[in-house]
Amino acid sequence: MGFTTPNYPPIDPKQFLAQPLTERMKLLTVFWVENGFGAPGIVYALYLTKLLFFYALGGVLVATLTSGLTPWAVSAWWNEPIVYQKAVLWTVLLEAINVAGSWGPLAGKAKPMTGGIRFWLRPGTIRLRPWRLPFTAGDRRTWFDVGMYAALLLSLVTALALPGVATSELANAQPDETAGLVRPEVVLVPAVLLALIGLRDKIIFLASRGEQYVPAMLFFGLLPFVEMVIALKLLIVTVWLGAGFSKFGKHFAHVVPPMVSNGPFVRSKRLKRAHYRDYPRDLQPSRVGSLLAHGGGTTVEIITPLVLLLSTNTWVTLAGVAVMVIFHLFIVSLFPLAVPLEWNVLFAFATIVLFGGFPAGDGYAITDMSPPWLAVLIAAALLFFPVLGNFRPDLVSFLPAMRQYSGNWAAGMWAFAPDAEEKLYAVKRPVGNQIDQYQAIGIEPEWAEVSLQQGIAFRCMHTQGRGLLSVLRRHLPDIDRRSLREGEFVCNSMVGFNFGDGHLHDDDLIAAVQSQVGFKPGEVLVAWVESQPVHRGVQEYKLIDPALGVVERGTYRVADAAAEQPWLPNGPIPTQVTWTREPVGVGPESRATAP
Repeated sequence: MGFTTPNYPPIDPKQFLAQPLTERMKLLTVFWVENGFGAPGIVYALYLTKLLFFYALGGVLVATLTSGLTPWAVSAWWNEPIVYQKAVLWTVLLEAINVAGSWGPLAGKAKPMTGGIRFWLRPGTIRLRPWRLPFTAGDRRTWFDVGMYAALLLSLVTALALPGVATSELANAQPDETAGLVRPEVVLVPAVLLALIGLRDKIIFLASRGEQYVPAMLFFGLLPFVEMVIALKLLIVTVWLGAGFSKFGKHFAHVVPPMVSNGPFVRSKRLKRAHYRDYPRDLQPSRVGSLLAHGGGTTVEIITPLVLLLSTNTWVTLAGVAVMVIFHLFIVSLFPLAVPLEWNVLFAFATIVLFGGFPAGDGYAITDMSPPWLAVLIAAALLFFPVLGNFRPDLVSFLPAMRQYSGNWAAGMWAFAPDAEEKLYAVKRPVGNQIDQYQAIGIEPEWAEVSLQQGIAFRCMHTQGRGLLSVLRRHLPDIDRRSLREGEFVCNSMVGFNFGDGHLHDDDLIAAVQSQVGFKPGEVLVAWVESQPVHRGVQEYKLIDPALGVVERGTYRVADAAAEQPWLPNGPIPTQVTWTREPVGVGPESRATAP
């Protein structure tokens, strides 16, 4: 990896692009093991600079200076409640603008590196509603939507800028506290606005991480101080437990090895190869990869949070705090694609503040909630979407379902006929296609295409990619000639954001794109798969032709996808077709039976 030049595979790009898709995927997945995405070092330096100086230092300055505190007197403010409150608000603001998670080259944004606000302050861009509720019809952003979004940003800036206010509950619990708390009536405004925006536009809600920050802001505004701290503990523990629970199954072991391979600070190729069973012949997770996934991931995210929530022993609590801080900083060091760096830093800080600054033994245990039933009510409310999302993933995004980076996601893969991708320029948006963004920063056309195919290879190192590629290979005899695109990358250029959620590039986005582009039948075929429900061993897929709509539905077994190599050397995995669209002009009596 050079500092200013990408680390490309050792190939002639023209010869590479002339090879069958299977051979290309084999070469790129094997290359990924030792090199990851191959981004130049300057990209990681850019992310670190943004994280340390813009987010962390900027957040400290904003939180302290607006609260009458001295920024360099860390020992005086590290456990000030208002500093934690404003750290949350600062993070929400940056996420809502889209200069935090899913930002920059590692999230498929090359030029410009920011999507978000460029789209969401512009009427006419694509808007996606989560459910078909009254007053939410349409797929274009209106001036009303733009106004709501602008009001959200203004309300967050206002809540950050105003000094704290003293409360009797805070004075009783923390007599030495001087900075107060964020004004309840002010912090409730962005919470309500973000919730209302989410009913019309799931893009902004999910980009702002509303599933976590709306409850936090509601706790800030509605609960007395002690109850607020305990509720915040329940919130962060719910996030951890949900993520830990979601890592059970066959998906997550396939997540960690490619994530480690992409880590810029993991310099040893031998260590990277150790996470795979038999590099380069067998890229299944090795025992090392599985142990890191389920020992360092699943186990830590389930046991440690419960210890933190229930322990009243000071040293046990501090040990738990140390474990979770190291856990989140380890994730940051790997720079996972979609780069949720700020979120992980906030969670590390929250662990220190909530459990180290307000330990259960000092009156902040769940049994100290008053009235006691309030803890049960809050826990039940926080668990509602995770439980529903695990049983009915079609109804709930994987983010509210608390399946962060579990490997069990909805996903999509677009297959464009020659020259069809250029038609996307008819979509109203402030950016170009990824292939053109790469060329705009100086990457030659053939290498730009290779880079985008690395996104497909990355997806195929996970279970969903093998299922999606199997479905496309079964239906496209010309797949070797088509341009395949990772659904997240397409989505980024269409709506300005994606964070691994296939619900942002499903039927609704495809229909919104088709209404502006007008693809002809057969020009584009999208394979799309829903997350695996917790009680079933299959994932449901769709084949979508933008000109015709859904043309096929079916399932495949997760075990089959998990057992295959990323490049499918044995051919497509088995699929079970459950429905096919009746061909135009052909009656039911003459339609062929689905295989």
